[in-house]
Order: sequence, then structure tokens, then C-alpha cells
Amino acid sequence: MVTTIQWCGDRVRYLDQQCLPLAEVYRETDRYTDIADAIRRLSIRGAPLIGVAAAYGVALAVLHAGRDGMTEREALGRSSAILLATRPTAVNLAWALNRVALACRNFSGDGGLATRCLAIAREIHDEDIRMCRAIGDAGAPLIPAGARILTHCNAGALATGGSGTALAVIAAAHREGKVRAVFASETRPAFQGARLTAWELQKAGIQVTVVTDSTAAFLMQKGEIDLVIVGADRIASNGDTANKIGTFSHAVAARVHKLPFYIAAPGSTVDGSIADGSAIPIEERAAEELTVLNGTRIAPPGIGVYAPAFDVTPASFISAIITDRGIVRPPYNFAGGVRG
Repeated sequence: MVTTIQWCGDRVRYLDQQCLPLAEVYRETDRYTDIADAIRRLSIRGAPLIGVAAAYGVALAVLHAGRDGMTEREALGRSSAILLATRPTAVNLAWALNRVALACRNFSGDGGLATRCLAIAREIHDEDIRMCRAIGDAGAPLIPAGARILTHCNAGALATGGSGTALAVIAAAHREGKVRAVFASETRPAFQGARLTAWELQKAGIQVTVVTDSTAAFLMQKGEIDLVIVGADRIASNGDTANKIGTFSHAVAARVHKLPFYIAAPGSTVDGSIADGSAIPIEERAAEELTVLNGTRIAPPGIGVYAPAFDVTPASFISAIITDRGIVRPPYNFAGGVRG
């Protein structure tokens, strides 16, 4: 399993995912602003991992509050606001920051607040490791023998503090000898499928073939896909799910070809405060992610660009949602959270 993030004494060590797959580079920092920048730049990415990283970021801010000319309480508030603003779609970010804030709300004085923040951050990280394992165990029975699986974006260890969500299910089924092949769609515009999922599966010894996002429906038409499994960045009360842009297209194609379409995500990804997917904020990325490739412009100057990072798959297109508390099937009702 890849170690994506660690607390090291008075600093955080993380795997810079922008360097993958060509180099496995780990960076260390004692500044919460570096964590915020890493999240914005997608050096730290994946809904569960963003939550873990944000919690550690707050702990860094409070620990080093004096150096930055703030009280511990001021550092808690300022760092939380800056980290919250980094990426709007993944609900784990707000969930983790709120959890730290609530745990510290009634903490008297400033002395020892850093210890409290770090304890909560480590708690969130440890829970994520356990949740990933539980998702893999819960989802493996859904995978038939000889399965040919399509996945999108990256929902493995690189996206979490543990072993992943969708890829944890694939890995568990692989250990049981049930996975024949995995197709990873490249995932435009940042190529998380080609760069990250392919690297991670290859590292785990699982056969993987990279395809363009638009090839997936053709593979289904040819009868070469048995099921689709992806992760999630936010799940509404009714089961509508936001995931990396292109996920909805795969869900439509799976529905046409009568193939199971599964979501794998921890309970922390469920946002019971919103009724449906129309309330999920959709992050838009910089135009350069579409118009520039490796420093070379590939589109005409002056053109319009629309680059949403996510789309929303309606609950009616989802066969089941695999959580750390078991498999949830339609009709979905997450208004009170995930029930085991």
C-alpha cells in the first residue's frame, strides 16, 4: 500500500502526486499554507485524503502559531478558512475541518490546543485506514469471477489515507483471484486514470489497460466490460453522486448496456444536509488544464473553455453504493447519514 501522508514530529510528509508516474517524490512541510497549496495543485488529491491532509494542516497551524504571530485559537480559525477554500466539491474537506473545530470548541485557553488538534487529525487518519479496508471487504463479493472492470479517475490509496475505495474493492477481489482485467479511463483533463490509477494498479501487480474516456462505451458495446466501479467526492441524501468529470458518461453507457455501476465511498463522503445532486457545488479548473499540455499550447489562443472538475450521476443510474458499513442499494436515503 502506498503511504500518501504522514505526521513526522512537527511536520507533515506527503507524496507529491503531480510527480507521478515518472517519479515518487515525498515532500515535508511545517506550514499549513503549503498543505493548502498542495491540495489546490492536486499534489494532494482524492476526497478522503484531502480531509486527512486538511486536519493535519490545522494541527500544523496551531502547533506553529507563535512563529506565525498568532495565538493558537487564531491559527485554528485562519487555517481552517484557508484550507476550506481550496476545493469546494469534496465534502470530506469540510467534514474533517468541522470535526477538528468541534473537538476544540470547548477547549479552554490556548496551551495544549495543538495537541488536541493533532489527536483529532490522527483519529481521522486512522479511521480512514479502517474505512478503506472495510469498503474493500464489503465490495469484493459484488465482483464476479473473471471480472473485467472499468474504473475512472483514481480511487485508490493515492486518494485516501488508507488502501483506497473503488481500488480497495478491486484489490480485495484480485486477492481472491476474481479479477481478469481492469480498464482505467485516462480521465481528462488531469489524467488521474492514466498517471495515477495505472501506476497504482501496476505497482500492486494487477493487470491494467489505459483507455481514453470515450473508449469505454465502445468496450461495453463489444462485451468486454462486466461492471463499472468508481469513487465519489460527495453523495447527496438521495444518492446522487459527484465524481470526476466523465463519470456520468460511463454511468449512462453502463445503463444502456445493462451493466452494474457501483460507487465506493466512506460514510464521510455522504452529505446528508443536501437533498439531491443539484445542490452539490461543482469546482471549475483553470483553462490551461485543457489548452496546455506539458507547457505546449494545444488549443487556439482566445477560445472559450469550460472545465468542470466533476459531474453528478443520478441515483437512478447507481446499482449500489459500497460503504465502510456495508452495501447500500436503492432507494437511497442518506438524510441521517450511512446506516450499517
